[in-house]
Amino acid sequence: EVQLVESGGGLVQPGGSLRLSCAASGFTLSSSAMSWHRQAPGKQRELVAVITTGGGSISYADSVKGRFTMSRDNAKNTMYLQMNSLKPEDTAVYYCNVVRGRVSNWGQGTQVTVSS
Repeated sequence: EVQLVESGGGLVQPGGSLRLSCAASGFTLSSSAMSWHRQAPGKQRELVAVITTGGGSISYADSVKGRFTMSRDNAKNTMYLQMNSLKPEDTAVYYCNVVRGRVSNWGQGTQVTVSS
């Protein structure tokens, strides 16, 4: 069974940093393309970053380029999202995602709030 568990969210001041983690089980993370998404109140869920199966390519939404960095530790089967220079508009619930066998799997999400 595929499971994704996000952690690392919290309250941070503008300009601060957070690192989100996504612990995966039930599959090998390195064999899958994976992504981070976020959903702000009253808005649709949006793609933040995606990493290809081999990890050779990572793409970011324009709104986070230069501030967020996606990575993964294959030995720990865990994916990360390092978020720097956070802005109030980054406030959202952040989710990790993997598509396995045409099934889109989501974690429960972790809340990130950027506020002074």
